[in-house]
Amino acid sequence: MKSYLKANRQRIERELADSRHWPEFSPAIYAQYRVMLPLAQRYARGRLIDLGCGTMPYRAALLAQVTAYDGLDLFPRSREVRYISDLEQMSVVPDETYDTALLIEVLEHVPHPWLALSETWRVLAKDGLLIVSVPHLSRLHDEPHDYYRYTRYGLRRLLEDAGFEVIELVKKGGVFSFLGHQLSTLVLTLCWGVPGLRWVVFFLNRWLVTRLCFGLDGWLDRGGLAPLGYVAVARKR
Repeated sequence: MKSYLKANRQRIERELADSRHWPEFSPAIYAQYRVMLPLAQRYARGRLIDLGCGTMPYRAALLAQVTAYDGLDLFPRSREVRYISDLEQMSVVPDETYDTALLIEVLEHVPHPWLALSETWRVLAKDGLLIVSVPHLSRLHDEPHDYYRYTRYGLRRLLEDAGFEVIELVKKGGVFSFLGHQLSTLVLTLCWGVPGLRWVVFFLNRWLVTRLCFGLDGWLDRGGLAPLGYVAVARKR
């Protein structure tokens, strides 16, 4: 059963990676697109580097507004990756090369995040912008390389210690999005291998789990006491 679920999850990611349906796979992913992506679209400019880029899921949405979109990853999963490097020591990237950097759901997997932020500061040009998102509520994933969960205070402290000025810092989702993500993942991976049924379940999940849970977080946790995570925009001082 475990191998069946893993295979189906990988299949979902392949089939929906460039689809307009992917953001509604679960409330956690929906929260990421509803909160992080508008901030990235507002601030991203010039030459952009996507650090720990994975499959570059935001490249298509941002490509038109930047002059270059380069990826860096330790284990590249896309042909578009320019640099293969550890985030804690990015000597392959010259100083002050980029105007914008993305660090999207990466810092929890970095053993020494302060080193990664210091290197990010180095490769950004004067007044360069960093857009970073981190989890606060999350199950263990990508083990054993899953090291941290962040509060808004911890994230701000790390950014300021690395030489950044925080421009915006906002929560994304909450406890309902966290729980809904587990439910969406389980139900959709169970059903994805059944032709016809998978899309019926997907569209039911869209309204009864994804949008409902995201809406409940906005309504019941206005103070942000149980955030799913945070998104910050910071400028190189």
